[in-house]
Amino acid sequence: MPTSDDYPDSIVRRFRFEAGGGFGWKISALTTPRQKPAPWKIVVVTGAPSWAEYWAPALAALPQHREMVVVDRPGYAGSEPVEYVGDIQVQAQALAPLLHTRPGQRVLLVGQSYGAAIASIMAEQNPRRVAGLVLLSGYFGEAGPTARWLVRLGSKLLKIIPRDLRHAVLEVSGQPAQLGGLHAALARLRIPVHVIHGDKDDFAPIEIAERLALQAPTRRPIRFQRVAGGNHFISDGPAEPLLAALEACIPVRKPFRLRWPKPPAFAWPRLRIGRDAARA
Repeated sequence: MPTSDDYPDSIVRRFRFEAGGGFGWKISALTTPRQKPAPWKIVVVTGAPSWAEYWAPALAALPQHREMVVVDRPGYAGSEPVEYVGDIQVQAQALAPLLHTRPGQRVLLVGQSYGAAIASIMAEQNPRRVAGLVLLSGYFGEAGPTARWLVRLGSKLLKIIPRDLRHAVLEVSGQPAQLGGLHAALARLRIPVHVIHGDKDDFAPIEIAERLALQAPTRRPIRFQRVAGGNHFISDGPAEPLLAALEACIPVRKPFRLRWPKPPAFAWPRLRIGRDAARA
């Protein structure tokens, strides 16, 4: 797949920012430079392993009236620290600076796979900065057959596999005990929440995502979108269907129309004519 190196710096650009929460880490991310602020900024919190490079084609195909930022989460790729960061609450605090906007912008926050729970907590912790939440191929503690096999194998090879794969195995293994934070966050959110999931996902079964969408104690119903034939890595496919699915999560602003108030109804008195008038 193309990476950010395959595109000019004016289309896809890598940058670094200081993590929130006072942790002192430098976090690496990819973005779409824009001369003027776009009305909507799409912020993507990636899964495990957390590699923003997989989103490079989608970033390059993004229309000019949108912005996108895709992050390498703490402990992955070009982001600090070198050590494993297993607490999803800590990760949410560290990634909060991604939600900063320019005047007039709104944020659509996308949590992919393992990043879905982190994005939910970010949205709950920053209610005035997030206008919509998307859980894309969300992983919610119950793995499909392929993920179970990979985690089981990786757990036996932790000492020899690369750092990012080791951190991914540790994250997935330690997530179920932290899902209380996800459900608490969803219960407090007032913004629209969307779940997008492929029906061929053998890493995070679609049945788990559907159950979450139906049973989560949210203030408003969660919108569920089934992607026919989609696997766990929807972002690895053609960019256009992915961007169309995300665009469908952005509300359409109706044009403003100035309507003058209607004047009160006035009834003219009836005139009596003919025989009735003569009698009068």
